[in-house]
Amino acid sequence: MSMLTLKGPRWVTVRQHRRALWTLSAAVSASLAAVTALRWWASYAADPYEVGAGWALREGMGHAGTAMLLLPLLVGAFTAGPVVARELESGTYRLALTQSTTPRAWLASKAVLAAAAATAGSAALVGVYRLGHAPLADSHQFTWADRGPYESTGTVVVAYCLLGVAVGTLVGQLVRRTLPAMAVTGLVTGVVMLVLSSLRWSILPIRTLTAPVAAGPPKLSTGDFMTDLGLTTGSGGRLSEGACFERTRSMSQCPADLDVTGWYLEYHPVSHYWPTQSVETAVVLVLAALSLWGAFAVLRKRHP
Repeated sequence: MSMLTLKGPRWVTVRQHRRALWTLSAAVSASLAAVTALRWWASYAADPYEVGAGWALREGMGHAGTAMLLLPLLVGAFTAGPVVARELESGTYRLALTQSTTPRAWLASKAVLAAAAATAGSAALVGVYRLGHAPLADSHQFTWADRGPYESTGTVVVAYCLLGVAVGTLVGQLVRRTLPAMAVTGLVTGVVMLVLSSLRWSILPIRTLTAPVAAGPPKLSTGDFMTDLGLTTGSGGRLSEGACFERTRSMSQCPADLDVTGWYLEYHPVSHYWPTQSVETAVVLVLAALSLWGAFAVLRKRHP
């Protein structure tokens, strides 16, 4: 969007935060250059776990996954502080309201700019992450269900960034002080991410495999995500994976009093990836919409 096509409060908002927008563009470009260089270097590595090119790619993408998890917190904090609360704290928003700008248009310009930048920037970073993640997929700590790769290769991180924008717009008005608003927004966004991640694998029904005790634990297909493994008893109960080993020091020999009849293994197949992403994304977007509705409700109450 060219600044020449922007008018009124939208032009002012872009003008105010042009440095942040340029910084975001530079961060995406630098990330793309770094990942491209690491992939090119790693393509010559004989062992991806050996210290050198392959190890550098794994370490780099590990840190990148962590950064992607923190991105919604950063987006929310910036929206709450520099974009909304700072103008309320300093009183400069009153100047905008004297320039034939309504309170609704003033806040909408803030929220729209932040949402557009968050969507474009996070989507671009997801593309960059997927580029670096591709040669590591299904390896240790880089499977589709691992924390970091799961969020960073799909749509949920974009949704969480939009949630950060919405929560930041609401908290910025309620707190009206830059640093406290940033802290509260980061905390709220982080708590929501933790809660939903703890419920993530309850969205779709878990599948179960069983096997006799002597046969050992059931085997998963490549790419499937194990959520639980243990022993079954004749009464239908379940014991921990190491219940027999603790007594007999053998995984295949169990004391008679335990009445162990076999193994069970619960898992999510790789086909659950996109359905889980879609449901979680939808839930986060609903929370974002409610937060944004709350932000404008607060605005209407203070500026009827």
